[in-house]
Amino acid sequence: MRILQLSSLILVATLAFSCNQKETHYPDPLLTHRDTTANPASDFFQYANGGWFKQNPIQSTESSNGIFQLINDTINSQIKKICESSAATKSTRGSNKQKIGDFYASGMDSLQIERMGIQPIQSELKIINACTNFGQVVQTFAFLHRLGMQPGFTFYVAQDDKISTKNALFMSQGGLSLGNRDYYFNTDPETVVIRKEFPKHVAKMFTLTGQSPEQAQQSANRVLALETAVAKVSRKLEDLRDPNANYHKMSIKEFQQLSPTVAWVDLFPLMGITKADSVIVGQPEFYKNLDHLLVQFSVEDWKTYLKWNLISCYAPYLTHAIAQEDFRFFSTVMKGVDKQKPRWKRVVNQTNSSLGELIGQVYVAEYLPKGSKEKLLEIGNSIRDVYAERIKKLDWMSETTKVKALNKLNKIVMKVGYPDQWKDLSALRIDRNSYCHNVKRANTWEYNQMIAKFGKPVDRNEWVMTPQTYNAYYNPSNNEIVVPACNIIVPGFEGRMPDDAILYGIIGGSTFGHEITHGFDDQGSQYDEKGNLNNWWTDADLAKFQAKTKRIVNQFNAYTVLGDKHLNGDATQGENIADLGGVIMGYEAFKKTKQYKSNQLISGLNPKQRYFLAYAYAWMVNIKKEALAQQIMVDVHAPAKFRINGPLSNMPEFYKTFGIKPGDPMYQPNSSRVVIW
Repeated sequence: MRILQLSSLILVATLAFSCNQKETHYPDPLLTHRDTTANPASDFFQYANGGWFKQNPIQSTESSNGIFQLINDTINSQIKKICESSAATKSTRGSNKQKIGDFYASGMDSLQIERMGIQPIQSELKIINACTNFGQVVQTFAFLHRLGMQPGFTFYVAQDDKISTKNALFMSQGGLSLGNRDYYFNTDPETVVIRKEFPKHVAKMFTLTGQSPEQAQQSANRVLALETAVAKVSRKLEDLRDPNANYHKMSIKEFQQLSPTVAWVDLFPLMGITKADSVIVGQPEFYKNLDHLLVQFSVEDWKTYLKWNLISCYAPYLTHAIAQEDFRFFSTVMKGVDKQKPRWKRVVNQTNSSLGELIGQVYVAEYLPKGSKEKLLEIGNSIRDVYAERIKKLDWMSETTKVKALNKLNKIVMKVGYPDQWKDLSALRIDRNSYCHNVKRANTWEYNQMIAKFGKPVDRNEWVMTPQTYNAYYNPSNNEIVVPACNIIVPGFEGRMPDDAILYGIIGGSTFGHEITHGFDDQGSQYDEKGNLNNWWTDADLAKFQAKTKRIVNQFNAYTVLGDKHLNGDATQGENIADLGGVIMGYEAFKKTKQYKSNQLISGLNPKQRYFLAYAYAWMVNIKKEALAQQIMVDVHAPAKFRINGPLSNMPEFYKTFGIKPGDPMYQPNSSRVVIW
C-alpha cells in the first residue's frame, strides 16, 4: 500500500511542477475530489472520486450520494422556489402558477391529509369490494390502469417498432410489486430478507387501511402467493432486451385466443381504446399463463391483489403512518435509506413529477443559463462528426454496412435544451382540497394523453423528459437523442463555463457520446435510420458485431460486488456498449479542441488527465449496499464504479495517461480489450 501511495504522490508532484501551467483561483473538483491514497491503476473510480466520498457521506435520507444528488439538489432548490412563489400568489384559475401552487400547497397541508385518512381512495376500494365475479375483476383491472397503475399486466400506446410512423397497442408482462421476478425466487441472503419482509409490509398496510391483524395477514399471504405465481411465468430481465424476441404482433382475435378467459374486445374500450385491430404482445407465454392464473386464484384473491395495488400506489400521498410504512419497506428495507426526506422535498419531487411541463416553462425562463442550448448543440455535433470518422475507419465492418451506419448516424435527430412546443395541460384540474386526488388527476391526465395518441400520426416533436430532468435518452423509433437543458450543470463551476476537458468528459462522453452509441448498441443497432426494427447489416458484419458485444458481456459478468454477486453482463450490455462508445467519442472530439492541442495544464493536470477525471466525475456516485443489491437485480445500468473502470480499462489512451501496466487491476490484456465503435 505504501508503494502505491508513493507512486500517486510522485505523479502529483510531477504534475505540479510542469510548465504551461494555468493558475486557478477557485477549488477545482477534479483535483479536490481525488483520493490520492488510492492508485489509479488499481481502482480509478476510487482514485478520481474517493476524496469527495470521504468528505460527503451518504445522508440518512438517501440511498446514494454523488454528482446526481448535487445536481438534483440544485434543481430541486430552484423548483422549490417556483412552487413556493406560485403557492403564495393568487393566480387565475387554470393558469400554470395556480396549478403548481395548489398542487404544492395540497402536499404541504399535512393536517388536511391526516384528517382525510384513506378517504381519497375509498371510492376505488368500494369498486373493488363490489366485484363478485371474474368479469367484474377484469373490468376493475382496466379501471385501475386508467389511474396510473399496472396491475396484472403492462399496457401502453407507443410507436410500432416495425412501423415507426404508427402508434400501436402494446401488452407486456407486469404486475409485480417488487419489480423483478428474481426477488420471488433467488436464495441469496439480501433477497431472502426482502422476500420475508414483503408480506409483513403488505399486512401492515392492510392494517393501516382498516383490516384486523388476522385479516391483514391473510391478505398478505394471498398477495405473496399470487405475485409469486405471476413472477414464475415472467421473463428474466436479460430476456427482455431483444426487441425482436419481444415483438409479436397479432390481431385482437388471435390475442383473444391466446388468453380466452379475458374478454379483451370488451376490456379495451374500458381502457379508452376503440377500433383496435391488432396488438403487439411482448411475451405471449405470459398472457397464456396469466389466463390460467385468473382461474387458478379465487375472486377474493384477485380483489385482495387489486386493493393492494391501489393502496401501494397511493400510499405516499395518504396519512403519515401509511406513507412511513411505504417508505420503510421500499426505501429502508430495499435500498438501505434510514430516514425519510423532509416533506417539502417529497412534495417538490411529486409536483415536478406530476406537473413537470408547467414547471419546465418557468425553469427555462428563470434558471437556465444563457447559451446552454447552443453549447449543448456544439458538443453534440462534434461528437457526431468524430463518430462518422470512427465508422469510416472500422476494420471489421464492410463498406456496404458502413454506408448504412453513416446514413443512420447522419439522420439522428438531436433535441437539446427544451421542447419548442409545450404540452397542453389545460384539461388537468388541480385544487388545494386533496393531495392524493391531485396526484390521481395528474395520473389520469397522463394516461389519457397516452391513449389519445392511438390512431393518430406519431408526433416526432414530443419530448418525454422535462428540461429540468438531469438525464438523457435515445429513442430508437425516432432515431433521436434528447438532452434536457439542465445537463449543462457541472457542480463546482456555478456561474462560469467549465473547461473543455470537463465539458467533453461529462457532456460529450457520458451524455452525447453515450446516447448516440445507443443507436448502435445491441438493441439500437436493430433499428434502421427511420426508426424501424429492420436489419440493415450484412450477415458477416452482424456476426462480427455480436462477437464484440459478447466480449463486453463477458467482461462485465466477471465483475463482482458485495462479496460474490456478479454483475449481469447480458442485462447491462446496452448501457455498457454506450458507456464504452461514449468515453471514446468524447475523447476523440476533445482532441480537436484548443485546450487539448495546446497541452495546457490546469490545476496541475494536463488535458488528458482532466478528460479522464472528468469522465469519472460524471459517474461520481457512492451507493449503499442495499441499494447496490437492488440495482444489480433490476437495473440495466451497471453500478457507477464499473461504468468508469469498465470502459476505461479498454482504452490504450487511458493506460498511457495514468501509467497502467500489466498486472495492474485496471489492466486488460490486448486479447481481452473490447473495441466496438
